[in-house]
Amino acid sequence: MTPRTWLITGTNRGFGRLLTELLLERGERVAATTRHPEELDALVEKFPDNLWVRHLDVADPEEVRNVVKEAFSFFGRIDVIANNAGYLLFGAAEELEDTDISGQVATNLMGSIQMVRAVLPFLRQQGGGRIIQYSSMVGQSALPALGVYQATKWGIEGFLEAVMLEVAPFNIQITLVEPGFTKTGLSGGANVQRKVIPAYQETTVGNFRRLLASGRFPCPGDATRVARAIIASADQEKAPKRLVLGSDAYASIHKALTGRIEELEAQKEVALATDKSAAF
Repeated sequence: MTPRTWLITGTNRGFGRLLTELLLERGERVAATTRHPEELDALVEKFPDNLWVRHLDVADPEEVRNVVKEAFSFFGRIDVIANNAGYLLFGAAEELEDTDISGQVATNLMGSIQMVRAVLPFLRQQGGGRIIQYSSMVGQSALPALGVYQATKWGIEGFLEAVMLEVAPFNIQITLVEPGFTKTGLSGGANVQRKVIPAYQETTVGNFRRLLASGRFPCPGDATRVARAIIASADQEKAPKRLVLGSDAYASIHKALTGRIEELEAQKEVALATDKSAAF
């Protein structure tokens, strides 16, 4: 396979860093963006001809557009965009501060949307390409104390469901990656919760909080295997619409979708009865 060029956000840690390392080792070229470019200095020394690094805060739309333009100008063509930058915010809805919520949405949701918007003109002009968007198993299911984080994941999935339809005529394919819990550097970016409401201590929120604090939270996913599965999906001629990774992700999403279908079927009669042409 001819070596490709990737543009990856959030490359200083977590899946972004691991994906960058694996791609460089197999001879691909990477335009790596991060808010901490100095953390990639060792990789630059090791792969000086294949790694291009720039500072990028995806919450800054103007910087997103400028860096994307610079990357395409430098490489001429970018085959795969891996939209990875983001972080985890923990806390019950009323425990979070306004700044916590706005920061999470600005990075995880708006940052991802602006990156997609910035790369689309270049992908159209070059005749196609691939966008790999990091979501999560909670992009289709739900857990307590992750409401705002989940909102960003459900939001980006809804956005890209529409974009998939818009850009299919231009040979642009999109994959939503939905991993389960995997030990990466993501937790290092989680906001420190500043407020704990005692009323939640004996609820699912408190139970979840104590499990996380215990260090015994189950993380069945293997980060390297997850990253390799993502790369393998980009090797496929036809991109999968969604890529579910991890036994916990499969179980959680399967349960959520099955429950929704059951609820939908239970409402069929009511739904049909509200049409203007209904017989009753």
